[in-house]
Amino acid sequence: MTRKLDSILATVGNTPVVRITKLAPAGVNLFVKVESFNPLGSIKDRLALGVIEDAERRGALSPGQTVIEATSGNTGIGLAMVCAVKGYPLVVTMAENFSVERRKLMRFLGAKVVLTPAALKGTGMLAKAIELAREHGWFLCRQFENEANADVHSRTTAVEILDAFQGERLDYWVTGYGTGGTLKGVARVLKAERPETRIIVCEPDNSPLLASGIAQPRNADGTPCESHPRFRPHLMQGWSPDFIPKLTEDAAAMQLIDRMVPINGADAMRLARELAQREGIFVGISAGATLAGALQVSAGAPEGTTVLCMLPDTGERYLSTPLFADVSADMTAEELEISRSTPSCRFDAPASAPAPAETTPEEEAPAVAASAEVQDFVDRVIADREQPVVMFALEWCEFCWSLRKLFARCAIPYRSIDLDSSAYRRDDRGGQIRAVLRARIGRPTIPQVFVGGELIGGCTEVFDAFRDGSLQRLLARHDIRVDGTDVDPYAMLPTWLHPR
Repeated sequence: MTRKLDSILATVGNTPVVRITKLAPAGVNLFVKVESFNPLGSIKDRLALGVIEDAERRGALSPGQTVIEATSGNTGIGLAMVCAVKGYPLVVTMAENFSVERRKLMRFLGAKVVLTPAALKGTGMLAKAIELAREHGWFLCRQFENEANADVHSRTTAVEILDAFQGERLDYWVTGYGTGGTLKGVARVLKAERPETRIIVCEPDNSPLLASGIAQPRNADGTPCESHPRFRPHLMQGWSPDFIPKLTEDAAAMQLIDRMVPINGADAMRLARELAQREGIFVGISAGATLAGALQVSAGAPEGTTVLCMLPDTGERYLSTPLFADVSADMTAEELEISRSTPSCRFDAPASAPAPAETTPEEEAPAVAASAEVQDFVDRVIADREQPVVMFALEWCEFCWSLRKLFARCAIPYRSIDLDSSAYRRDDRGGQIRAVLRARIGRPTIPQVFVGGELIGGCTEVFDAFRDGSLQRLLARHDIRVDGTDVDPYAMLPTWLHPR
């Protein structure tokens, strides 16, 4: 986009429709609508913006009021973006078995994430959201029943599809159902404007809720009162919860669905990988699943048929899921062979002059003379009884960050003197502090940790002291309680530093 925008929210929608060239059967025009082009990477950005702006228009959401929703991740990520821009605190409830990167993204955007037991499934996280909303007077988005969810897709997604295929064939539109918002919102527009377009809905083959024909037990407000009897756990996160959402049920009752297609989880993962490796389109498991449905439709279609398939989100939401289980962080045998094909910079060959652990080029800089004021500062910091744990560190040192992770994980309060930060640049104050430390302890390396004036040492020395319990005993003498004594400190190191 070349135009200036008032906020990131103006970038929601208008996602591209892309032709599939290598995976499409001969004679079939197969297109995908790539929803990862939304600013936070999924189709749920549309839902989040539509629901919040609808609540604002109706006066159902007051300035500064907390927003809450139950989500498998993508809706929560979209809501976190919208709430960040508009100034609403956000709390999301999410079953613990959804990918950890989703909860981290929401927290990074400022949301609070309340996990619910995996055994309670989607109905459990929804029940928790309802309970919290009632107790605290928070605004509950109700994405599974909220008409604003479907309405935003009628106004945006459906119109974009009509514009993309204006004057051209569109024989099939293929989607999953998730909340039901995309399905109901788009399908009712296509039925009115392009009645020749058949609506194809996919769901997991091992968890056929809609296809079962069994009604979803509901409360009077449309929320599910229990799991659907045909639900089984499946690989497509966010694609269908353990109940039939009210919006999905509406679409079925309105006879908007022409055909149901069952999708195998292994096919979903295979096609997500093939989209990446053969078409260059990076998507998640649910997108691979929807493409699997589109390919089933395409396989029996006559020449010239045009199929459009929804790709709901980006593959980055799935790094900790089975989708990436076979993707190694280390070099494969083939990659090692490539490395060995030339003599220099060999990962499997010893370096000519190994650098000592916990050093950086800055640590080899010439020593500087330290002022009396700086020497006094170092003495006072180390002897400070109010903050007995002090770490002399560098902002971007990976060993320093490993220690920070350990301290955070074990709730150990500490003071960090970041010698390369702007606060210590004037008069090379950071360099002077390092000179004082070098003279005091006889070593140039950073980080260095002191507890109650006693030197513990660098990263690995602190880790060893934690492992043998001496660090915890020393902290206890200063009234510092350590959480998580079962933690392996060496797991805090960056993966490239882990012992091979």
